[in-house]
Amino acid sequence: MGVNGVATASLWRNRDFVLFWLLQTLSVAGDSFSYVAIPLLVLHATGSVTQMGLLTGLAGAASVLTGVFAGVLVDRLNRRRLMIFCDALRALAFASIPVLWLAGAPQVWLLYLVVPLGGALGMVFRVGYVTAVAELVDIDVITEANGRLSATYAVASVAGPMLAGIVCGLFGPAVAVGIDAVTFGLSAAGLLLVRLGRRRPEVRAGAPAAGRQPAVDAPPAAAVVRPAVGRDLLAGVLFLWRHPALRALTVLLSLSLFLMLGLTDVFIYRLKHDLGQPDHIVGTVIAVAAVGTVVAALVAAPARRRFGFGVCWVAAQALAGLAVAAAGLAGHLVSAAVMVAVYTFGIGVAGICSMSLRQQVTPEHLLGRVTSAFWTVHYALAPLGAAALTSATAAYGSSAVLLLAGGGCLVVALAGLFTPLVRLSPAALHRPVTQGAS
Repeated sequence: MGVNGVATASLWRNRDFVLFWLLQTLSVAGDSFSYVAIPLLVLHATGSVTQMGLLTGLAGAASVLTGVFAGVLVDRLNRRRLMIFCDALRALAFASIPVLWLAGAPQVWLLYLVVPLGGALGMVFRVGYVTAVAELVDIDVITEANGRLSATYAVASVAGPMLAGIVCGLFGPAVAVGIDAVTFGLSAAGLLLVRLGRRRPEVRAGAPAAGRQPAVDAPPAAAVVRPAVGRDLLAGVLFLWRHPALRALTVLLSLSLFLMLGLTDVFIYRLKHDLGQPDHIVGTVIAVAAVGTVVAALVAAPARRRFGFGVCWVAAQALAGLAVAAAGLAGHLVSAAVMVAVYTFGIGVAGICSMSLRQQVTPEHLLGRVTSAFWTVHYALAPLGAAALTSATAAYGSSAVLLLAGGGCLVVALAGLFTPLVRLSPAALHRPVTQGAS
């Protein structure tokens, strides 16, 4: 469908998907402000790359802890209302930073409250987001849908960091965080108009009979009698473990994310400390890097169709690792910016392929729990990695750390050649029609 343009036309005619697409693009543009501003707030107030990594690690730890329950929440509760709640609470939390920060001296302690809370709410929202996409579009166009979402997100990410750098330079990073809070509020309001649960083609246990539509935003009818919460929590983990490709992908990404979660802090520190660049240039470099994500979103679906999941994922991860190592050797602003863009291209292609694979092979009523389990497991080591990476940067410098991290990412990517990822057949990508809830 994606080759002849039918997929593109059907996505444009899908009113709920288009509205969801626009809202999340706006939200991502706002996230770009915090993405640049919060590390700069820490660096301006403390001058410490270690504290930057500690804050990133705490946010990651909050995501891991929340991920244990996020899938159960998404699969048991009204998904749209849960996402609205997450966005509304994040709007209030992030709005507190400019309100209190601009009222007096820098309030670093506030970041240690708001950023982990944002990480926890963000985990729940992201799990809901994955299930929402799977409900909004047909399974045959899900990779195209993810690619278009990623493409427009990336376009927003080009302008967002650049504007964030300008705002940080003119008004301070706290004001930039406030803009992010506004976009969370707009996303929460707009989600009130999005309808979920109308496009799933498969019939499963507990689903309405053929020819009947579920009520708008009705909670997923995975089973008439729900299993106990403890068993529910294990359902996603068990599905991951029993699926050879998802099991291998989870292990590899756990190792990869250990090396990657703190890289943004290291990149920003390298630009500010080692290359002596002002805030607006830091924002511009992050914006230029987003071009890599734009290109990734455009090529991920056709590349996967041509070369298969395994080849695309391994090649993309390997390219990202090489770019990280090269960024450690780059002594000039332009070369550093190019390497960061290549890195974002690699992780962009790999991320789109990974998300699409989970959405394709997981039964809809398990998708929240499987997504939650996937992210929880592969984020488990990441907070320690972020803290270790930034501590090592303070001790040994950003160049050595980027070389080491890039080499590690390359080794992880090449290990994928010896897993079931490279042997996936088209038949393995069809979602089961029925599946037990545990």
